[in-house]
Amino acid sequence: MSVSPDLLKRIIFDQREDKRWPKMYIHRTIEKSLNKLSQNEEIIVLSGIRRCGKSVLLEHVRRICESENDYYFNFEDERLVNFTSEDFEVLHQTFISLYGEQNNFYFDEIQNIPQWELFVRRMYNKGCKIYLTGSNANLFSEELGTRLTGRYISLDIYPFSFAEFSQDLIPLEQVDFSTRDIGYLREHYSKYLELGGIPAYIRNKDPEYLHSLCESILYRDIIARYKVGNPEALKKLLFYLASNCGKEVTLSKLLGMINNNGKIIKSNTTISDYCRYIENSFMCFFVNRYDDNLKAQQQAPRKIYFVDHILAKILGFRTSEDRGRTLENIVFVELKRRGHEIFYYSGSRECDFVVRNGSCTQQVIQVCLELHDSSTNEREELGLIEAMDKFSLSEGLIITENEEGGKIIEKNGKKYHIFIKPIWKWLRTFDV
Repeated sequence: MSVSPDLLKRIIFDQREDKRWPKMYIHRTIEKSLNKLSQNEEIIVLSGIRRCGKSVLLEHVRRICESENDYYFNFEDERLVNFTSEDFEVLHQTFISLYGEQNNFYFDEIQNIPQWELFVRRMYNKGCKIYLTGSNANLFSEELGTRLTGRYISLDIYPFSFAEFSQDLIPLEQVDFSTRDIGYLREHYSKYLELGGIPAYIRNKDPEYLHSLCESILYRDIIARYKVGNPEALKKLLFYLASNCGKEVTLSKLLGMINNNGKIIKSNTTISDYCRYIENSFMCFFVNRYDDNLKAQQQAPRKIYFVDHILAKILGFRTSEDRGRTLENIVFVELKRRGHEIFYYSGSRECDFVVRNGSCTQQVIQVCLELHDSSTNEREELGLIEAMDKFSLSEGLIITENEEGGKIIEKNGKKYHIFIKPIWKWLRTFDV
């Protein structure tokens, strides 16, 4: 036994008295799905970047449960450094001694414990309902996939969306886009653009907090977990990715960038691994160019987007504010939050987002700060029309910062319906 029952009791009591919970709970759009899944027998897994609100959401789920909500444990405690898979049985016995037998378990950041899935599966087989959170996508591909296949449902948790960020003025589903609502939404969008969606940063507005958060992710979720032998190269890669958010990159380009002052990394394979590690931490995402040929798709450059635009701003370097790229990043994350499969399109012209559901393309979207300039307007429309042709769509969407409208363009005997919507309205409509 690595951890004593007395220590576990102290940790349980300390965690129950934790004063860090926010005084006002911000409701999440994912709660509807979570409430439905609470009636199922499957294990519920909440995954996402550190400090995006998973623990608070888990606490909310626990508190609204009228009974059997005492078996909560957060594995981020430094006193658990010697905790092993064998100690789960001691933890279970400790829970029983304190609260009697219960069937609901709430485990926070469980990926810190090797072979945690053995205990979870055993409890699942006994008919227990289990909620887990984790800050690394590898939680699914390895531990969950190995022993819990078919027994869990995963939900991705992101930093606050604009809808969640602005709900203090307008509740999630009560916006009617009146003159009053539009004024509030535009004002709040300016704040969201400045602060992003990471809960603690919204409260404290301290850039050092974001730097500390990123350091924690780098060292705990990437370097330590994957035993990265060259942390400086990894940091250099992350800086480059943040500085080029929304742009196309290739492995060879990333390798050349890291090795520009000497050969630090030997191969594209290492760069590919580093990119995968960063993506597994939920810090950023790589988007494929759409191609009917899978091999060509995998060999094409990929675009980079960060899980929150404020992280890209803090971590990277820019000579200007570049609101257009920020706008594009916000749209991408919202599409991810809504569960879509996303590509970009590049033919003779380009289209920012191809929104897919299985083999079906649902929508094509351009993102542009403003359309006042005639050349910009033409570029965005022609790129959208080419993508609409490619996927046999009659409608397309351009998301701007403030412009709204629509038009029908006739070209080559076809009619193309183009809708223009401001981002602060699109982010509150809950459709594609």
